Amino acid sequence: MLEIWGRPYSSNVIPVIWAANELGLEYRLQLAGGSFGKLDTDAYVKINPNRMIPAIRDGDFALWESLSIVRYLCDRYGSGGLSPSDIQTRAIADQWMEWSASRAFMPVIHLFFATVRTQPDQRDPAKIVALAAEAHAALTILDAHLVARPYVCGDAFTMGDIPLGCVAYRYFNVAVDREPLPHVQAWYQRLAARPAYRDHVMRHFGTNPDEWAALEKACASEGVL
Repeated sequence: MLEIWGRPYSSNVIPVIWAANELGLEYRLQLAGGSFGKLDTDAYVKINPNRMIPAIRDGDFALWESLSIVRYLCDRYGSGGLSPSDIQTRAIADQWMEWSASRAFMPVIHLFFATVRTQPDQRDPAKIVALAAEAHAALTILDAHLVARPYVCGDAFTMGDIPLGCVAYRYFNVAVDREPLPHVQAWYQRLAARPAYRDHVMRHFGTNPDEWAALEKACASEGVL
C-alpha cells in the first residue's frame, strides 16, 4: 500500500494527499513532522535524507519533494487524466505547478505565518498589508490566465490545478483585506465543488497558533489515518 509521510495540516503535504484522493488511491498516512516527530529516525532517513515532509513509499520505491510526488502519482495512476496525455498540455500543467512554487506560494505562506501562525499581539500590520499586496500581485497573473478557461490547462481539471488550489485555500481563508480576483475566485469555487478538495484541502486551520496546534494534534483522532 502507498504510504504518505507527513501531516495533513502541512502546506507541502496537502497537495500530495489531495492528489492521492483525486486518484482514488488507497494509502496509509504516516503522521510525521511537527509535533508528530519521526523525521530523525533511521527508518525515515532512509526514505528522505533531508528529514523533511512529505515523502512517499510506493512498494519499494521512495520519493520526496511535494511537487515531484504529485507528478509521480498523477503520471503513474492518472495518465490521460490528471496527467494530460498531450505533451503540450502536460507541459502547461507542469509550468503552472512550477509557477505555484516559484511565485504564488511564498507570499501566501508568509501571509499565513504572519497571521494564523503569529499571536495576535505580536502581529505586524504593515508586514501583513505588504504580504497581502504581494500575494494579490502574483495571483493577478493567474486571474488573467483563467479569463478564458475554467482550469489552468483548459476545460479539464489536471495536476496543474493541485498546488495552486492549495495556495488559493490559504489565501482566501486568512483574515486580511483582499482585492477582487474574479476569475481566481470562480476557479476556487469550482475546486470547492470537488469532494477531495473539500475533505483534504478545506480544513479549518484556526485563527491563531494555539488553535492551529490544537487542530493539528486532533487530526490523529479524526479518522485521518
